[in-house]
Amino acid sequence: MTDAVPAANSRQRLLSIDALRGLVILFMLLDHVRETFLLHRQVSDPMNIDTTEPALFISRTLAHLCAPVFVLLTGLSAFLYGEKYQGRGDVSAFLFKRGLFLVVLEFTLVNFAWTFQLPPSVIYMQVIWAIGVSMIALAVLVWLPRPLLIGLALVIIGGHNLLDGVHFAVGSALHTPWAILHERSWIEVSDTLRLRTTYPVLPWIGVIALGYGIGPWFCGSMAAARRQRYLLLAGVGALVGFGVLRLINGYGEAPWQMYDSQVQTLMSFFNITKYPPSLLFLALTLGVGLLLLLGFERAGQRRWIGTLAVFGAAPMFFYLLHLYVLKVLYVMGVALFGLNQGTHFGFDNVASVWLVALLLPLALYLPVRLFARLKARRRDIAWLKYL
Repeated sequence: MTDAVPAANSRQRLLSIDALRGLVILFMLLDHVRETFLLHRQVSDPMNIDTTEPALFISRTLAHLCAPVFVLLTGLSAFLYGEKYQGRGDVSAFLFKRGLFLVVLEFTLVNFAWTFQLPPSVIYMQVIWAIGVSMIALAVLVWLPRPLLIGLALVIIGGHNLLDGVHFAVGSALHTPWAILHERSWIEVSDTLRLRTTYPVLPWIGVIALGYGIGPWFCGSMAAARRQRYLLLAGVGALVGFGVLRLINGYGEAPWQMYDSQVQTLMSFFNITKYPPSLLFLALTLGVGLLLLLGFERAGQRRWIGTLAVFGAAPMFFYLLHLYVLKVLYVMGVALFGLNQGTHFGFDNVASVWLVALLLPLALYLPVRLFARLKARRRDIAWLKYL
């Protein structure tokens, strides 16, 4: 009986991680449906409150949770991988190889899903790229003592906005490395190929390092009550920090302002910058993510937790699958209805985006579950662990 309780706690601990990963993947799906079928109403970063309707603002803001939570959990999972195998040496090797795999994946299958161009004229260096480069960086950082690693992570997350005013002209030797690290920009590779650094990687390296740093909270030897207390304190602390900094209205973000409409005032307050993610962006999203992780662990073995965990157990498979399904649906829409929104095919309203985003998980659940089971069953197939 005494062995059964720790085993149950361990299963719930890992299930809650997969469930949270599954939830943010579904928020990502919502955002990608928006980017596919509402491209004629593209939003800026941060959003323009005067021209963005509340429903569209809420949809986009929900999706803000995806990248920070996913990158944090990637770091956390890397620590747990080291616990399961032979320590930091194995973790470092795995992180380097998987990070390199993700970078190649972004430049090939992922970019093709967005552009449908071969050879491509533009390669968008987006979230899979950022995760891959962050994993390669973490492959080095895991050798640091844990207090130093956490300190470095917090300095990067909290201090990188001090670099917002640093720019290097196109043609400068520092333009390309700076575009990769901290400035969303274009890199001209040749007359026929350009790279877009949609996700500058410096803040994401801080997030993945923080995820690895909190890994010991999820060790099998850590009491569930103690872990949950840490999650509560960290989550509430991040949200309080967000609130205080936003009220000060002066660091790393465009100032929020009062509107005649209370809804627009709230929108302005929560209108934060993702590219690259500001301190306020990360404080809000990571704070919410940590509290969700706490809630999911306390929810126990409920059926909806298990359903979300299915999506979280095979995240890269789901990512690739949903991109190509969306592309096929878009091509079918163009074939049936033409370019009904100027130069695009698209929906007339946000409600249609939500409807598709609710229906698609039902259609994708079975193949994702089958792949997740294959991945769990066939651990002898080495490449499966990279998906």
